Amino acid sequence: MNKMGHRFTIVFFIAFPVLMVTFMYPNSTFTLFYGSSKGKVLEEDKPHNITTNNLPLGRTNNNTVTLSEIGIPDDRDKLLDGLLASGFDEASCISRLQSYLYRKAASPHKASPYLISKLRNYEEIHTRCGPNSRAFNRNMIRIVRSKNNGNGVAAAMCKYLVWTPVNGLGNQMISIAATFLYAILTDRVLLVKFGKDKHGLFCEPFLNSTWLLPDKSPFWNENHVQTYQSILEKDRVRANTSKEDKGLPSALFLNLQHTLSDPEKLFHCDHSQDLLRKVPLLILQSDQYFVPSLFMTPSFNLEINKMFPEKDTVFHHLGRYLFHPSNEAWGLISRFYKTHLAKADERIGLQIRVFNPVSTPKQTVMNLVLSCTLKHKLLPEVDMQNSVSSTGKNQIVKAVLVASLYPAYGENLRAMYLRKATVSGEVIEVYQASHEERQKYNDNMHNMKAWTDMYLLSLSDVLVTTSLSTFGYVAQGLGNLRPWLLYKLTNNETHFPACERDLSLEPCYHAPPKHYCNGKPIQDFASSFPYMRKCKDYYFGVKLVNGSM
Repeated sequence: MNKMGHRFTIVFFIAFPVLMVTFMYPNSTFTLFYGSSKGKVLEEDKPHNITTNNLPLGRTNNNTVTLSEIGIPDDRDKLLDGLLASGFDEASCISRLQSYLYRKAASPHKASPYLISKLRNYEEIHTRCGPNSRAFNRNMIRIVRSKNNGNGVAAAMCKYLVWTPVNGLGNQMISIAATFLYAILTDRVLLVKFGKDKHGLFCEPFLNSTWLLPDKSPFWNENHVQTYQSILEKDRVRANTSKEDKGLPSALFLNLQHTLSDPEKLFHCDHSQDLLRKVPLLILQSDQYFVPSLFMTPSFNLEINKMFPEKDTVFHHLGRYLFHPSNEAWGLISRFYKTHLAKADERIGLQIRVFNPVSTPKQTVMNLVLSCTLKHKLLPEVDMQNSVSSTGKNQIVKAVLVASLYPAYGENLRAMYLRKATVSGEVIEVYQASHEERQKYNDNMHNMKAWTDMYLLSLSDVLVTTSLSTFGYVAQGLGNLRPWLLYKLTNNETHFPACERDLSLEPCYHAPPKHYCNGKPIQDFASSFPYMRKCKDYYFGVKLVNGSM
């Protein structure tokens, strides 16, 4: 992609605004507000030919530009330089082959040839062993009948990894990406338990198959399945392999969810992986991005390092491979973008999460946001002496997209720039796609709005997120954005600095292993694992970085 013109759009996300406007779809009502340093009225959205008009998104003239005119290899860009497989029906998932047009430039991070080969190999396994195949039905019957004799069927059959959800959509998406990487490393077929709350959010990621666990599968309910923890307690690293294997079940429930009382599971150790490898079907529940633990596993080390020579791009690649907005979601995203963000010179994403709204005054949060964005010149200061003047033709326009559950932050920011001119002369427009007031679980429309916000945030040029928020982790990874992290407020306090730049694109793993495989406590991750550092937004967490950091 070529560089955009001089215009930029700043996008801040605050969940769900004031003036109600119905657009995109008759049955989808999104709240939005818009404003600028002048009471500027946005032009009526005009029909776009995505392939032409949206490539140089910063252009303000009416010239039509084609892919060939600017020298872009169409197919390679559509498939993200080989990351995505060809052969999909474009009409069934418009975003898969159009999303790159909405980003200012192609990602500088190219998937390694080895990762691409592993993805193509996984796709073959999924087609051969996944739902709707003869092998799938045959293997499921054998797994159910085998019960406590998993060893007898594991060697000569397809193996499966069933992801089961917990917590909000951001947690779920980062844990799906981690689970998918684990499936690739262990030659398992990934199946996901998607309830009605995730209906219509994503396209199918695998050609000629589905990743959905069939509705009638007996493994929708894991209560009858033995747990990994119980197996560890019974057979904690026995010396005799044959004795250790005796009685292994054909299905096992593996809970990697973060809780304060969790015992050390030693999931990252080879002796645990040797045991799990012999179980045909694993049901994995997690709200964590446990990818760093896979880098810690000795038996995975060679493979995973060949797949990801750039260690801080794991989610960037796997997220773009797995998570394509459905046609319904893409309609909401593309319409909002073209109507409010495409014409801006710069887009700034602002994601605000308030962890304790009862004890944290809104003004305290607003002060934190302004302290961060003004100090680091992400937003301009306002001219306290002069009111807004008329908008000139050549003024730089910045669009701020606010994502938050609450409308107050976007409204306050909009009012600030509506009443006073900026000292830089820039025009600031503020938009918000939705504001739900509270986080909702098992709610399809809530998830649709959250997914729309996350994806729109990922289209920003600059991103500000809230510490510990997995919502922000998804946006930064998809968008190749190293965000500014707002300090996590829990009460009426002030904090300096208000924000700091994150180390990498990767999500933070909030619940990393506490011990080495020999039982000794891990004191310093960086000394033993050179591609890991403590997270800036959570002291006990770790994240992947490049070795030069």
